[in-house]
Amino acid sequence: MTLDAKPDQDDAMPDSAETPDAFPDRTTTKDPSEAIFPELPPPPARSRRRRLFMLVGAVVVAAAIAWLIYWFAIGQNHVTTDNAYVNADVADITPLVSGPVVRVNVVDTQAVKTGQVLVVIDDTDFRVALMEARAQLGQARRRVEGYFANDQALAGQVAARDADIAKADAQIASAQSDLDRAQTELARRQRLAASGAVSGDELTQAQNQFATARAALASARAGKVLAAANRGAAVGSKGVNSALIVGSPVDENPEVMAAEANVRTAQLNLDRTVLTAPFDGVVAKKQVALGQRAQVGQTLMSIVPVSKVYVDANFKEVQLHKVRIGQPVTLTSDLYGGGVKFHGVVAGLAGGTGAAFSLIPAQNATGNWIKVVQRLPVRVTLDPGELARHPLRVGLSMNADIDVSSH
Repeated sequence: MTLDAKPDQDDAMPDSAETPDAFPDRTTTKDPSEAIFPELPPPPARSRRRRLFMLVGAVVVAAAIAWLIYWFAIGQNHVTTDNAYVNADVADITPLVSGPVVRVNVVDTQAVKTGQVLVVIDDTDFRVALMEARAQLGQARRRVEGYFANDQALAGQVAARDADIAKADAQIASAQSDLDRAQTELARRQRLAASGAVSGDELTQAQNQFATARAALASARAGKVLAAANRGAAVGSKGVNSALIVGSPVDENPEVMAAEANVRTAQLNLDRTVLTAPFDGVVAKKQVALGQRAQVGQTLMSIVPVSKVYVDANFKEVQLHKVRIGQPVTLTSDLYGGGVKFHGVVAGLAGGTGAAFSLIPAQNATGNWIKVVQRLPVRVTLDPGELARHPLRVGLSMNADIDVSSH
């Protein structure tokens, strides 16, 4: 039967069927452990990563050492900031008199020299005012000269009043003498009238003469009082006139000096119709046009002194403990790049931080206060020669490095 034939065939299979060629998954090594755990070479990627980490670590260590050397040798003696800007004492050109503009001689960005005419205001009204002031000065001079002449006339009047008083005294003496004689005659006739030796007409005549003499005496005395009053008035008038001229010649008289002041004011207003540049610089923010009516205090333009600019460097407050006036500063501008170096010195430190002088100062007296490091402006003056070779403009950004080794 076929079922009994299969086991016989299996038993009859030769041993050659179990050779390595017949079972390729088996190994012929003698060490069984090597067949189970074969030795594998290290992965090449892991070895490269380790070398790369070692290289990076070495670079970091070298950079840290170099930074420490730089810090102890140089870095601790320098404070730097890029929060620095060019600034200048800009002059605003404002008229001191009002009037229509008849000439504008400059434009924006134009360079000007000291004393160069910028704007001219119509001066017609001011010339008329000057002529009127000069006329008033002439009148004042003549009036004061009249005071001096009048003083002599008043002195003569005082002398005349003295003569009047002397005349009145003489008249009083004469009237007194006449009165005494009339009184004597009246008394004699009164004695004779009792004996009938004198008629009644003679007695009456004697009485009339006595009354006339007494009235003449009273009139003479009143004349003296009047003469004395006239002298007092003359003395007072002379005193008033003398007070106007005493102690000063005509040119130093207050009235003349006041008139001269008016002339100078008119001349000054006339001169102010011509606006000139106060220093060398560049025109900026021109806001005036021909025919415009300039008002007092109105800003017509600004003059920027580019040759006298400075830098306001805003340093953190933690950087300033070694900063002193006079220390050297090296600066670079974003306009010219790092290839152009500017040199200056610390001119001073501001009286307060930027936050303290801001429009709305910080209010720290609150419960949610957070400390913020403040910045203090440091004024740096620049070398004029370097500014001439490489001009700067107001508002440009600067990088500032202060050498604080000599603090």
